[in-house]
Parts: sequence; C-alpha cells; structure tokens
Amino acid sequence: MLAYTTSAMIRFMQNGTPQTDYDALAARIKAWGNALGFQAVGISDTHLDVAEAHLLQWLADGHHGAMDYMAKHGTRRARPAELVPGTLRVISVRMNYYPENAKDTHEVLADGGSAFVSRYALGRDYHKVLRNRLEKLAQQLRDETGCQCRVFTDSAPVLEVELAQKARLGWRGKHTLLLSREQGSWFFLGEIFVDLPLPVEAEQENHCGTCSACLDICPTQAITAPYRLDARRCISYLTIELKGSIPTELRPLIGNRIYGCDDCQLVCPWNRFAQKTMEPDFAVRNGLDNATLAELFAWDEPTFHARLAGSAIHRIGYEQWLRNIAVALGNAYATPEVMAALQTRSQHPSSLVREHVEWALQRHSKG
Repeated sequence: MLAYTTSAMIRFMQNGTPQTDYDALAARIKAWGNALGFQAVGISDTHLDVAEAHLLQWLADGHHGAMDYMAKHGTRRARPAELVPGTLRVISVRMNYYPENAKDTHEVLADGGSAFVSRYALGRDYHKVLRNRLEKLAQQLRDETGCQCRVFTDSAPVLEVELAQKARLGWRGKHTLLLSREQGSWFFLGEIFVDLPLPVEAEQENHCGTCSACLDICPTQAITAPYRLDARRCISYLTIELKGSIPTELRPLIGNRIYGCDDCQLVCPWNRFAQKTMEPDFAVRNGLDNATLAELFAWDEPTFHARLAGSAIHRIGYEQWLRNIAVALGNAYATPEVMAALQTRSQHPSSLVREHVEWALQRHSKG
C-alpha cells in the first residue's frame, strides 16, 4: 500500500499509472469547506436537462418579469460547461444566515409601523462573505491539484438550487427554495465550477409531502402551484428586482415589507430545525430588525449610503428604498408620525418616489 502525503494530491497506482484518488480528495474538500464555516458541502455533475426544460417554460410564461437577464442568458444558465468551459463537476455549499439576536419576525410583521427587512439582508452583503470563503476553498483545491476552477455566489447565470439538490444539500421546496431536513431554508448557497471528475452525490429525496403552507401564506399568491413561482407577484421581486412603479393592485398586499419577504420560510415546518448563524458578518446592523418606517424614511441620501454600504440593500439604491417605504407607510395606520413622514417626501425630485407617496396619502385620505 502506498504511503499518502499531505502536501500533494493523494494518488494510487493503477496499471502502473499514477491516478488521483478522487474519493479521498472529495472528502478533503468537504472537510476544508466545513473548516471555512460552510454547514454542508456536496458535489454534483453538470447534467441539468430537466431543469433546463422547466426554465425555458418559465421564461416563455413571462414569469421572470422585468428580469431581462434571465432570458438573455437562456440555456447557458443550465449548462455549466458553456459558462465555464471544461467544467465537469460543481461543488455546492450552504451557509446559515439567520441572525441570532434579531427581533422576532412575527412581531415586526404584526406592527404596521415597523419596517420589515428580509432576514438575509440584516447584516453584511452575503455576496462578499460567501465569495471570500469560496475563493479560499477554491485556492486550496488549486494548490492541491493544479485544477481550473471558478466560484459563484448568485453572481452569474447558475441554477444554484438545482445544483445544490443534485449535490444532496437539500431538495427544492414547493416555494422553489432549497430545503434541508437539518437546517430548513435559512441559508445561502454558493458554487465552485471545477474541471475534476470528482465523485457525485445521490440526489436528495423530496420531503414536502402534502404540505401547502407556503402556497397558502404567500401575501400576493406568487406561488401559483407547487414548485412554480410567478416572480411578477413576488414581494421580493417587487421590492428588490423591479426598478419602476410597483403595480397598484399589489401595493396593499406588501404590508410593511420594505426589502424582501420571508413569509413562505416562516411558515415552513422544516424551519423548526433551522440553526441560527454564528457568523459575525451576518449579525444585525443599523437596527434594521427593529426600526420604524418613519425613521428609515427620514434618512437622506448620504445617510442611506453611509449606513447601508456593504449591505445587500445598498444595491437597490436610495430612490427604490424610498419607493418601498412609501408603500409600507401607505399600508400603516394613519398616525400623525406616518402622515408627517409622507408629507416630507410629497415634493421629492424623483417622480417614482412622488407617485408612491401620493398613492399612500390618497390611501389614507380614503380610509
């Protein structure tokens, strides 16, 4: 038996030719990932034919809304080797994000004067955190094998849920998010495309059963059927991806959600098993777990940039931030504080902001 070294790639002899022991390498990759703070690491092949068919139908149905980049990339999203030539395997990772000391989400949603921010955006921008960790993992792999690899964190046309499911990190829930029996859904996903023929996992079985809680709870009924999401109605899309005017008929349904929506995750039974994150970068910043709509609406543009630099929220920009809060203020009780806040922006230079402020004021005048 050969004596393995720790400084070079593990090898064995087969017909007199040195070969990589990919099983041992895969085990080491998972150990490295765990040491870097990923709760799970898995490996999949790149065959996404079924997912590609679903993607093309989703696009044909127009369910991507104004996300033109989804259609622009087309089938490339389902073909990793076209995105990164030479890709043979995808290493998928999970990292928990639910902050430990965040105010109870149900309390925030029940208080119309409070601002609800999706739990994933309360701390530092996850793109930066995950990319940094993934790059460290990728560099370990490069140093060990001399391979070619590239990391992704929701930053390119990648079907990350499908790949994570194939890598046995969980299964696609009826709300279209990835679910894990051990961790629910409060986690981020990331990928490394690599040109090594690593062993792949057996795909995770689905454990949603007959449950329809996520479909029933969706405020805008954006989950039109199990595993089918019409992004045009999704509050996360409306408050983050949509750059223009929010459809009038959907505004009352948004409630006090000013950035994203977690309702389908909050009601999911599997999230009873979710573990809160210990990552300092995902800790609550700027009191965003317990802020009022009026105080956030009062931020001027320099304050917005100063407070939210390094946050995922910063990417939507100040104008969209005010648009979202104006809608939430229109859904709040017409207290003196709420009405005064709206009046301060009634002559705002942005026509987009003025439109939504005017809607909010008219809503209160009719109530």
